[in-house]
Parts: sequence; structure tokens; C-alpha cells
Amino acid sequence: MQRQESLIPKYGGYRNLKSFQIGQLIYDVTVRFVEQYIDKFSRTRDQMEQAARSGVQNIAEGSAASATSKKTELKLTNVAKSSQEELKLDYEDFLRQRDLPQLEPDDPILKRFKARRCKTLAEVQAWIADERKRTDKHGPARTDTDGYHRLSSAALAANAALSLINLCTYLLDKQIQAQAKAFENQGGFTERMYRIRQQNRKR
Repeated sequence: MQRQESLIPKYGGYRNLKSFQIGQLIYDVTVRFVEQYIDKFSRTRDQMEQAARSGVQNIAEGSAASATSKKTELKLTNVAKSSQEELKLDYEDFLRQRDLPQLEPDDPILKRFKARRCKTLAEVQAWIADERKRTDKHGPARTDTDGYHRLSSAALAANAALSLINLCTYLLDKQIQAQAKAFENQGGFTERMYRIRQQNRKR
């Protein structure tokens, strides 16, 4: 016997989403970053915090809304991605305006960061401390390929945040594609309600 479709399917498993976990880390990193490196009277400080928070909250809200509105889930996931893109621009502006380098994805420094697979703010801070020690040990940068740029803690933190944002937006883009396909194939709450009514009438 075919199992009847549920009118209100399970939802709200956002804490298990990699995008949510990375988004939370970005938020924690950003809150600490603006405390240390952005003037407390600057509008940029509040904007960066709000963008980072929005990137997390909209993933959670979209997941909660998925039970009754796939359209809302898709919309909020896209808002989360847009918030991360906005935050990315703020970090890029920070580096550019202070004449600090924005590292390429294949830079040895970022490769070491990615290899850490940091899950907490403390782990990101430990990586920054290790990179600072590495710089002190090897002295000024010799070439652009040896990975020993003389970077400040602020530059390292901003580049780490950008790396995390790039990963998060990639994951969110995959979610959006999957959600759009599911909506196209299965429809939303109204379509599901119609199918269940039809099933009940046949029974």
C-alpha cells in the first residue's frame, strides 16, 4: 500500500545544514572583526553585523517556512545569499581602502586556512596566531608564491572571512538550485493539499 503524502512535512533541520554552520561562523568572526578593526561610530560596523546576521537568520526562517511555502523558503534562502554577497563587499572594501592584499584562492596562506576546516571563532583565531608566528619566523615576504606575506592580523581575519563567505555562497547557491527544482517538480503547499484531497477521495 502506498504511503500517503504528509500535508505538513518535516521541516526546520537548518542546524544540520553546512551553509547554516558556516554562516554562524561568519557571523561570529564578523562580530569580533568589527569590534577590533571598525570604528564604533561607523555605519559600516552595524551594516556588517546586520548582513552577517541576516545570512544566518534567513536560512533558519526559510527552513521553518518550507513546510507550508516552498516559495518562501526559496525567497529567504536567496536573501541569505544576497546578505553574504553584501558582507563580502564590505570585507573587500576594508582591504582595498587600507591597501591590504586580498589573497587569491590558491594562495598558500588560504590553502592552510582551508585545510584547518575551522568550525569556531577560537579555531579561526588560532589559525591567525599561527600565521603571525610563521611570518615572524620567516621575515618579510620574499615572493608572491611562498606564502609568507607580512600580513597583519586584520588582513588575515578579513581574508579568512572572505574565504568562508565564498564557501557559504557556493553552498547557498546549491540549495537554491535544489529548492527551485523541488518546487518545479512537486509544487508548493496548495498543490500538496490538492494531491492529498484526491488521495483521500479515492480511499
